[in-house]
Amino acid sequence: MSFSHYSVMLDEAVSALCPENGGVFVDGTAGGGGHSEEIIKRLPEGSVLISLDRDDRAIAHCKERLSVYGEKSMVVKSNYSEFEHVLDELGIEKINGILWDLGVSSVQLDEAERGFSYSQEAFLDMRMDRSCGKTAYDVVNTYAESELRRIINDWGEEKFSGRVAAAIVKARESSPIETTTALADIIASAIPAGARKKEAQHPAKRTFQAIRIEVNDELRIIEPTLEAATRRLESGGRAAVITFHSLEDRIVKQTFKRLENPCTCPHDFPVCVCGKKPQIKVITKKPIVPSDAELEVNPRSRSAKLRVAEKL
Repeated sequence: MSFSHYSVMLDEAVSALCPENGGVFVDGTAGGGGHSEEIIKRLPEGSVLISLDRDDRAIAHCKERLSVYGEKSMVVKSNYSEFEHVLDELGIEKINGILWDLGVSSVQLDEAERGFSYSQEAFLDMRMDRSCGKTAYDVVNTYAESELRRIINDWGEEKFSGRVAAAIVKARESSPIETTTALADIIASAIPAGARKKEAQHPAKRTFQAIRIEVNDELRIIEPTLEAATRRLESGGRAAVITFHSLEDRIVKQTFKRLENPCTCPHDFPVCVCGKKPQIKVITKKPIVPSDAELEVNPRSRSAKLRVAEKL
């Protein structure tokens, strides 16, 4: 399968970073390299873009795609949450812009063997970095029922999380649950028939999302990474984040809000005494969403939201 990935809100996200001003920029989730290439095209001479991804295929593709830009481009295999370590290794203290697209790439979703899809049979993997870490198989077959219920409820927002968790535990008592389709069938059987008929989406969608988030530790790393970006941005530098579901967007929104207004003094205090100063200015009071034209081309971007903040 060729590496083909649609770059969501390409112009909106890249324009928000103002790469034409020059400096050091980071694409923390390079994927197919669409955002990276557009950033590089707008960078003046003497500037550099560091493109990160934890997927081996994405790294190989980006290195090839961006090789024509010479010293302007650096491609490094890394989880976006570890971008500070990459900067330290390169001897870079400050950056002028950073972008994250938190969605799972179309390649990962569509390639059956990756184990992300409930409609294509494969081993329960779901790792974005297939060289390390626990798999979906590990989560499904080793987590306690209470822990399964928690992640399915909290990260999948599945109102029948208790029934789904119980069904998984019961099924694995006879033999391990090994494949995506086997898990999808178990989940579907746990959802009441009336509820299944009311939904257009597959009944396993929310639980698969929850397990994927757990496998890749997707939510816990967002807040500390945004805080790290604030430390490393030059004054006037910008951070742009594209999210794809309400859980991610809520974390980004709340973190930006806290960094913009960190004061912890009681509201009735006449002046601030805590000494905490604003670190950023939120550029997008309301998130930017895909245009109708983009939705026609890529319906998967329907839930996408772009939020942007500027370092003070």
